[in-house]
Amino acid sequence: MKKFIILLFTISAYTFLMYAENGYDLWLRYNKIEDNKLLNYYNKLIKEIFFIESSNIEKTAKKELKIALSKLLGKEFNFAYKVANNVVVVGRYNNLPTTIKAIFDMDEIEALGDEGYIIKRIKKNNEFIAITAKGEKGILYGTFHFIRLLLMGENIDNVNIKEIPAIKIRILNHWDNLNRTVERGYAGFSIWDWHRLPDYIDTRYLDYVRANASIGINGTVLTNVNANALVLTRQYLEKVAALANVFRNYGIKVYLTARFSAPKELGYLNTADPLNENVQNWWKEKVKEIYSLIPDFGGFLVKANSEGQPGPQDYGRTHADGANMLARALKPYGGIVMWRAFVYDHNVPEDRAKQAYNEFVPLDGKFDDNVLIQVKNGPIDFQPREPFHPLFGAMPNTPLMIEFQITQEYLGQGTHLVFLAKLYEEVLKSDTYAKGKSSLIAKVIDGSLHNYNITGMAGVSNIGTDINWTGHLFGQANWYAFGRLAWNPYLTSEKIADEWIKLTFGNNEKVLSIIKNLMLASHEIVVSYMTPLGLHHIMGMGHHYGPGPWVDQGRPDWTSVYYHRANEKGIGFDRTTKGSNAVSQYFSPLNEIFNNPETCPEKYILWFHHLDWDHRMKSGRTLWEELCYKYQNGYDSAKWMRQEWEKLKGLIDDERYNHVLMLLKIQEKEAKWWKDACLSYFQTFSKRPYPQGVEPPEKDLEYYKSLKFPYAPGI
Repeated sequence: MKKFIILLFTISAYTFLMYAENGYDLWLRYNKIEDNKLLNYYNKLIKEIFFIESSNIEKTAKKELKIALSKLLGKEFNFAYKVANNVVVVGRYNNLPTTIKAIFDMDEIEALGDEGYIIKRIKKNNEFIAITAKGEKGILYGTFHFIRLLLMGENIDNVNIKEIPAIKIRILNHWDNLNRTVERGYAGFSIWDWHRLPDYIDTRYLDYVRANASIGINGTVLTNVNANALVLTRQYLEKVAALANVFRNYGIKVYLTARFSAPKELGYLNTADPLNENVQNWWKEKVKEIYSLIPDFGGFLVKANSEGQPGPQDYGRTHADGANMLARALKPYGGIVMWRAFVYDHNVPEDRAKQAYNEFVPLDGKFDDNVLIQVKNGPIDFQPREPFHPLFGAMPNTPLMIEFQITQEYLGQGTHLVFLAKLYEEVLKSDTYAKGKSSLIAKVIDGSLHNYNITGMAGVSNIGTDINWTGHLFGQANWYAFGRLAWNPYLTSEKIADEWIKLTFGNNEKVLSIIKNLMLASHEIVVSYMTPLGLHHIMGMGHHYGPGPWVDQGRPDWTSVYYHRANEKGIGFDRTTKGSNAVSQYFSPLNEIFNNPETCPEKYILWFHHLDWDHRMKSGRTLWEELCYKYQNGYDSAKWMRQEWEKLKGLIDDERYNHVLMLLKIQEKEAKWWKDACLSYFQTFSKRPYPQGVEPPEKDLEYYKSLKFPYAPGI
């Protein structure tokens, strides 16, 4: 869908039509290839399509391929009835003609599983391109991969690709409420129009699942983790079933969040105790009802005993008791439970960074085999930067899936350009040392480190009703990056950036270079002007927007001053063996590395240590000077991002250029706000002058404290 801006003017009797892109098409922009040399090259190699389909998912792939090739290559494509030169042959291995089957190794096909695929140019007898797989989903994913090659202008003369997803469950978590508000959503309202479902199926649902399938996402949790039991009623389940009917043809399963107290709220029981037989039977009957409507229902995501949500601990039971009750109701139908490890209680006196580890490690091995524990990437809460969560590697007998945030709750929300693939990659390539060196988090979550029977990666969605889906155009890159890393957690952010830029803006080398440099630098820049050197949780409360290091609510779990602990002596949270001892939750030698300020990586130094203002950093500067320079560099770099983007004027369409430019100007302004507010506050403790080259804050501290917001976005 494109928004056309018609400009009619005549030059030498020619009338010109110019259009701007609104971002709706995401990375599936099937515009005719403009490079004539490339167009002729593809048209020479691709004459017709020989497609063998025997399922609805394969019919979906067939339709997608025909549309894509027709639009990209500028001609209507026909379906061939035999294999010939320069034909694209698509079909499951078992359905292929015998002569083509003989080309492939049977063991190689078996290894593909249900979702893997092969794309190969064959030069035997006839010259053609084959896309084959063992399962129907493999055909769908292989088709989208082939389309991606063409969109990126890749050479396909000798293409020989084999792809198998490293992770089984690749799922978006929508924090969408039934009233269509989105918790921590910055791109409009929820795309799920519950009022008009099940009878009205918005075409946007189809475009949503197309986009997800194109990057290998195979599951969607429709509802907020702060769950509403109403979604489990028959009325709403029929609406969910209508969505599932759309998603199914794209290989995507529907999941729901289960409110633990639903038997009390909907079932007229006086308890939700997981060991109560009536409660167990209620869930069994509810699950039976769900599967009668949605036979391929995926299962439940559960947030329990956290932030006031009900859970098994309300009855003196464990997380395992609660998860297993639900898992046993789902087991006969092949469903799973994703039980979130994001638990904390401000009444628990221990360091909040330790609580999930303390509660879950003793339960390792006590969960049923269709339960995964869903663990945030860091131990606090999606901060701009955190060390990885110590649970990774610490539960060898319980499948752990990682939870990333795609929506930018603590990273500028809808106004800041932050390429989160850099954050994801930093975490995935972190070494837990659980089984010695190279025990990467990627190996934990893909199951190879501990031989998990089931694996998963979840991303908290940034999708809404805004025309470009994600509010900020570059939010699309984070959705795309999540899908690619969920498929292959060993991909580099550089490769993902290359792909997304080419798919979104084309193959102009100058455009690619400028945007790629911006994207790859963006995460470090934002960390520098928000929370450098391991600072964390110093944002404004409630809305989480903008700086608030002075906030003291009297609750340690949400109080900024509790986390940075600045005083006249120094700054930082002591998590060493002399402090909260959170370092002990990491394997050796990491615990020793983190425990020693001389060996602790400086990007985490104030996470693990309370240091004197005059502590000497690796640069030779004092801690105070280093902190000041980090904030200044973050602001200067935000300014650089805006200046670099301005070099793209005339090289990309005006609508997307101006959209991003306006947001970069906001980001630059807010980077200065973060710098000035934080430094003016921290100087009240350091009582040291700003070093040379650091611009002093324009206003006094009371000004920054007085700033109020008329609303709290995303709550």
